[in-house]
Amino acid sequence: MDMHLADQTVVVTGASKGIGLAISQAFTAAGAHVIAGARHDGPELRDLVTAGSATFVAVDLSTVEGPRALIEAAAERGGVDVLVNNAGAVQTRFDGILSVTDDDWAASLSINFLSAVRTTREAIPHMLTRGGGSIVMIGSINATLPEWNIVDYSATKAALASYAKSLSKEFGPRGIRVNTVSPGPVSTDLWLASDGVAAKFADASGATADDVVATVSAIAPTGRFTTPAEVADLTVFLASSRSANTTGADVRIDGGYVTTL
Repeated sequence: MDMHLADQTVVVTGASKGIGLAISQAFTAAGAHVIAGARHDGPELRDLVTAGSATFVAVDLSTVEGPRALIEAAAERGGVDVLVNNAGAVQTRFDGILSVTDDDWAASLSINFLSAVRTTREAIPHMLTRGGGSIVMIGSINATLPEWNIVDYSATKAALASYAKSLSKEFGPRGIRVNTVSPGPVSTDLWLASDGVAAKFADASGATADDVVATVSAIAPTGRFTTPAEVADLTVFLASSRSANTTGADVRIDGGYVTTL
């Protein structure tokens, strides 16, 4: 299916690995040029750059300056058609909510929420100049399914969902659509690496990381984690004109992990 994204400029934050890398690959496969923002690149992202399908911009998106530099790089190429706010991080908090310090909260807010606020604030004027655009926030089921041991992550993803909805109301009449994708557990290093979430939960419970993955997978009716490519395909669809009348939506992709409406 043609997503009508050929020659469009797509900014992706947190683009060098995991979901962000899969999103970058999916957009380039659809014919777009990706402005890929991350602190470091990687071999797969370098392949896209070598092919002429992407431009890597080394930025720290948790800072004030990083989002500005990323959008400036897109502006040098002509503007911004699509923005995907994917940058984020999660820390497990097994010592409880009261152990989360002001510095912990500030770090989570900076990367999970303010990075999206700042990048969006920089990008929207360019979209308005071009007559519109599309913004996709990569959220989480934890926005509406908060957990005590990732309290700051859950809270920042809830803030991101609220922010996206507010944006959709203001800028929908001006041609900018804003939607959120909310994945459940995804088979990336964030979960599956030796120091990933599964390993940390295993250390806290006395189980193995494989046990944790099996238990979490069994909660979903599909019996497995979502793949990065599946999140990427959904993101490309929401960003494209194939979903031209979809805005203000939160689309969950979790294999049925969340059992409530």
